[in-house]
Amino acid sequence: MTYLKTVLIVLGLLAGWLLVREVARRFAARYPEFGAVREEGEGCGCGNHKCGTDQCKREAH
Repeated sequence: MTYLKTVLIVLGLLAGWLLVREVARRFAARYPEFGAVREEGEGCGCGNHKCGTDQCKREAH
């Protein structure tokens, strides 16, 4: 019985996280003045070479 409760809790947390992500995407689409939603592994950062900012270039050297 404990195993079943644990599995249901984990699945509930996963479903909750997916719901939060969807709500955040809809909010960002509705209010673009607040900026885009940053997904994991995306967005601007020195680990992400899409930006090319001066700070990232300095840290790379």
